[in-house]
Amino acid sequence: MPLSPSATRDLLATLGHQPKRFLGQNFLVDGNIVRKSLELATVTAGDTVVEIGPGLGTLTSALLEAGATVWAVEKDRALHAHLAAELAPKFPDSFHLLEGDAMEYPLAALPAASAAANFKIVANLPYAIATPWLDAVLGGPLPARMLLMLQQEAAQRYAAQPGTKSFGAISVFLQTAYDFVPGHKVAAACFFPRPDVESHLLNLVRKPAPMVFSPPIKALVRACFQQRRKQIGALLRPRVPGDGAVWRELLRAEGLSEQTRPEAIPADWWLRFAAAVPALT
Repeated sequence: MPLSPSATRDLLATLGHQPKRFLGQNFLVDGNIVRKSLELATVTAGDTVVEIGPGLGTLTSALLEAGATVWAVEKDRALHAHLAAELAPKFPDSFHLLEGDAMEYPLAALPAASAAANFKIVANLPYAIATPWLDAVLGGPLPARMLLMLQQEAAQRYAAQPGTKSFGAISVFLQTAYDFVPGHKVAAACFFPRPDVESHLLNLVRKPAPMVFSPPIKALVRACFQQRRKQIGALLRPRVPGDGAVWRELLRAEGLSEQTRPEAIPADWWLRFAAAVPALT
């Protein structure tokens, strides 16, 4: 069971640890949210799960007790030491803990053989790294499921639809690889220290034929959204070899034109673009 706010405060004091805001250290103190996380991620015995920033080990313990093998990466040295002392001896065969930066180890050093299987990611993501970390994960290999605790704003941006200000490159990359299934709102009171914003459990299931964009295509999509007020024709002409006949036809087939702005172009259009412009793949 998760520690209560007071027990969490006491444990942190015992460890001599002050929660670091820049690392997004808001510790989960609500047992219902822990149970809901495992339920939404359909965690069962034998699953391989990657966890980012396990902190005090509240979610980690639940995953391990459910019979999952957990690969976790923790940047904070004091919390890593705590986990190594408290959890590693109890689960010597199923808990693999790495001290390091999730941006350097987005899959917590998960072995290639395990990554090739249907592994899952269950994580409480710090706001500062959520998008770049997710972008790294979307380079593959792709997990079968992801259950991500995020600030509400980030969750809304990832699920944003074309024509909205929140729709961006990361929306394209994520929506062409994953289906969004019902998640769960999480109140600020479920954490200690209490954050200033509400959170959301974003629940993602890998598509039957997920898209992993090549680095050149990803760079092109990012460049277009960085100048989102420009027309797509003006953005593509200097960046795509040839006379533009292919992508113009793709736009027409979608009912779009060269004057369309990037934020109005559906995510799936970029799938067809990537397939039709092999010089960039």
